Amino acid sequence: MCKFLVIGISDQSKPELNAEIKHLVTSHAIFSGGKRHYDLVKGFLPAGHQWIDVLVPLSQTFKKYREVGQPIILFASGDPLFFGIANTLKREFPEAQIKVYPSFNSLQMLAHECHIPYGNMKVATLTGRPWINLDQELIKGTRLTGVLTDRQKTPAAIASRMKEFGFDNYIMYVGERMGGALQKVRCLSVDECTKVAGEMPNCLIIEKTRHFKRTMGIYEGDFHFLDGRPKMITKRSIRLMSLSMLQLDTAKVMWDIGFCTGSVSIEAKQAAPHVDIFAIEKREESRALMSKNQLKFRIPGINAFIGDFFETDFKDWPQPDRIFIGGHGGKLVEMVKRLEKILAPGGIIVFNAVSRQTNEQFRQALEASPMKITDSMQLQQDEFNTVSILQATKGC
Repeated sequence: MCKFLVIGISDQSKPELNAEIKHLVTSHAIFSGGKRHYDLVKGFLPAGHQWIDVLVPLSQTFKKYREVGQPIILFASGDPLFFGIANTLKREFPEAQIKVYPSFNSLQMLAHECHIPYGNMKVATLTGRPWINLDQELIKGTRLTGVLTDRQKTPAAIASRMKEFGFDNYIMYVGERMGGALQKVRCLSVDECTKVAGEMPNCLIIEKTRHFKRTMGIYEGDFHFLDGRPKMITKRSIRLMSLSMLQLDTAKVMWDIGFCTGSVSIEAKQAAPHVDIFAIEKREESRALMSKNQLKFRIPGINAFIGDFFETDFKDWPQPDRIFIGGHGGKLVEMVKRLEKILAPGGIIVFNAVSRQTNEQFRQALEASPMKITDSMQLQQDEFNTVSILQATKGC
């Protein structure tokens, strides 16, 4: 059984190790960490020690861990349990003995340096992870968010994304090489941060300075819509009831089929920013519409594609557990049959039937499938036709 002693250190040129850790270091022979960690601690290591570099892919590093047959001291940055290597060890070596000796993590040090009370701070890690981790905090209007970066999602890239979607209502605290002689801390506007190089490793704390009002149930007249076709949009009352039937609070991935103006995707993302939304529409003009409406309502993170549903290969799309059908091109039965096979077990499809014919077609498409109608409602908004909102659940 593997045994790991995971020691958190700062970026100091000569880390301060207490007596207990110094004793552990001198009494062990196998050590590991990144190349930067080795440069910081090699002066403490005993003669004849063995060092295992932590390299990607990690599977090769883990193979070496299993082969050594001795306890391993692993050096990591800050708190190894704060989005760090100790979490990975717990997952990859569930039977291992793990002892953690934490230091302050980079966000704590940045908060200390800037005198920021961080007890209620949310954390969004972008280190090798998708934008949704930050997007959801921006959409929710979180007051204080700590952001962990990487070489692609740099402070400048993050600030540029925030600026693009109108999130200029933040102060950005940028911390570089926290805890060492090369530490650098700056307080910047979003615009100023777009020009920052940001020496690695770095992190951010973003603090909201003013609030943007959001409306649950966006008035359809506020959307950009197809030229000459203002009625080609899911109306507010229908949209809200459809979202209710999608049960987005427990959802992970939603597909919006036939997004047109993007109203359902945008309303869904605003209501449930944790949901990863993929949308498709065959009209080329809808590409600009979706983009304009996302920017107008400050909704980043919708994955929109232009193409014919029946000619699109969805193998690279994540499996949905929620699907909204906003358009079917007269091939509703074929569409539902294909979507049912893709939908995750327990998933939900919501369809708005604007006629008795499409209502019957939707029900017909479900007859030979493991899906059943689990909720339905009829609604009429203003002078428009009555719409039947149908919810079907797979495997119920």
